[in-house]
Amino acid sequence: MEERRYSIASEETFYVPDTSAIINGGLRDILETKKIETESRVAIHASLIAELEHQANSGRKSGIKGLKELTIIRQICGDLGILLEYGGRRPHLSEIKRARSGEIDAIIRDFAWKENGILVTSDKIQHLVATSVGIQVIYIPTKKPTLEKTLHLEDYFDKETMSVHLKQGVPIFRKRGSPGNVRFDQLSQKICTKNFLKELSEEIIEKAQEFEDTFIEIDRRGSTIIQYGNIRIVICRPPFSDGWEITAARPLKKLTIEDYNLSSNLYTRLKDKAEGVLVAGSPGAGKTTFTRALALFFESKSKVVKTIESPRDLDLKAEITQYSKNFGTHSEIHDILLLSRPDYTIFDEIRDTEDFKLYTDLRLAGIGLVGVIHSSTAIDAIQRFIGRLELGMIPSVLDTIIYIEAGRINRVLDVKMTVKVPAGLVVSDLARPVVEVRDFETREPVYEMYTFGEQTVVIPLENEELNLVKVDSRTIQDITEAIEEFSTQPVVLIPKDRYGRRYEIQCAQNDIPLILGRGGENIKMLERSFHVKLDVNKSEKDTIVSGYSLLNDSMLSHRKRTMIISFPKKMKNLNIQFFRGDLHNKKKKPFFIGTTSRSGKIKLSSRSDAGRIFKEKLDVNTVRIYWKQM
Repeated sequence: MEERRYSIASEETFYVPDTSAIINGGLRDILETKKIETESRVAIHASLIAELEHQANSGRKSGIKGLKELTIIRQICGDLGILLEYGGRRPHLSEIKRARSGEIDAIIRDFAWKENGILVTSDKIQHLVATSVGIQVIYIPTKKPTLEKTLHLEDYFDKETMSVHLKQGVPIFRKRGSPGNVRFDQLSQKICTKNFLKELSEEIIEKAQEFEDTFIEIDRRGSTIIQYGNIRIVICRPPFSDGWEITAARPLKKLTIEDYNLSSNLYTRLKDKAEGVLVAGSPGAGKTTFTRALALFFESKSKVVKTIESPRDLDLKAEITQYSKNFGTHSEIHDILLLSRPDYTIFDEIRDTEDFKLYTDLRLAGIGLVGVIHSSTAIDAIQRFIGRLELGMIPSVLDTIIYIEAGRINRVLDVKMTVKVPAGLVVSDLARPVVEVRDFETREPVYEMYTFGEQTVVIPLENEELNLVKVDSRTIQDITEAIEEFSTQPVVLIPKDRYGRRYEIQCAQNDIPLILGRGGENIKMLERSFHVKLDVNKSEKDTIVSGYSLLNDSMLSHRKRTMIISFPKKMKNLNIQFFRGDLHNKKKKPFFIGTTSRSGKIKLSSRSDAGRIFKEKLDVNTVRIYWKQM
């Protein structure tokens, strides 16, 4: 090891160390190597002791270490005959709280200058400031011990271990398996003690400060969160927890987007259109693994991708910049992302109101976003935006919700805005803007969200128990018969909700104005009579061909010597012309003209020429009879 030499003039006998020289061991080093003469004096300023005491009371390792160093220095000075003095004023609480901004360093520096002493420091900034104002200073560079990157905690992991759980007073446990198939096993019979967990914590924190790919993301009095390579470590200690606890988790597999077997529609949506994506799921469901695959997918498509994380546990390529929420304000992140112009930003995870606001602001600014959010169902992920965002803005912020369960894509939802009468309501005056949530693959609506008074309502349109409730067939028959009083052709009545309050009438094109009536009087009368909402649409199997209506069997009835052709009662006293049409010949030939009675019927004698013609035509399977009002 290279010998460190310090220039110390023999006539100078007064040394003033600062906090860094104590914690780093620099003062002890020059004492043990006898680079300070026995006639010298060492002054420990009161502000130095106050700062170390404050750090120790806050649970910081540096404070404990510094106080232990002072005890060792006192013994060394006594053995060497060096006078150890304590002096200076004790700092105010406000000065101690501003220690990180240099307040305590300034007090010690001023003391050394006034007493004509030599400042001893391991702080590079303190050294530069002291030199610039003419204070004599000894700078002792911080010693960085050679550390192995591997943690003792990693010994508890194997190929199937997802996470390790250590708690004071209980054995070590670990989760093994894969999302959806997890086993919680006891690793050993050894009981974790307080000292054992403290030693592990000290090792983790010490090494986390030394390597480039390790970060102390959050350091509070009762907890510390560390990203150590691909391992996320959470350390909890009293008084926050009832005992020392360490939880370490790491991803088992690195999947690509191809491993998820996306449908062609979803693949196209993610590649071309999806810009407001939510990846939802419960803890441990595999959200982070899918999000990592999605980030690499976007990057492979020549997109600029950045991430916002807390902690930074997405194991990504160097081309993708990872920002931490813990070291930057939301305003700073907002400005950086707008100025750096990414195509996609991965937001892992959205937790509090400020996160929701940042996600919304970035999305409305035109940045493609993939947000990761905890939820027990896919719709819950959308509902967490309600109250934080106007309902009408949700489709502008979110377009695709991907719900992950047991490591696979369980469901994909699509969000859009429409204006309609919400499900369960029947009065047309209640039409309003409705946020429709559809199943992405089937395109079927599964939820509706709208405002009702001052309340935001989320209505499920699918429910296994509720879907068992069927509309009464007698009701459908009664409504159908009433409708066919106005139509010339049979109609099909389709329930549109599980309440039996809304139906769709599928009818022939020419029958639509007859069913609606002048000014909609017929359809309104039907809706009032049955207390339902009726929508009239052209049937996909429309029997109308170029203005001609097909004579349906339901319109014909036979008696002994009479054939009756029935039309709606409204079609009284009208002349109806009948045509013969052949399946192999598109031309239609007229063969009979009849006049409807007051009840809308045409009666023909079976023995008449017209009756015989009708019977002859109907007995031939290849012949169709059409009619047209003259």
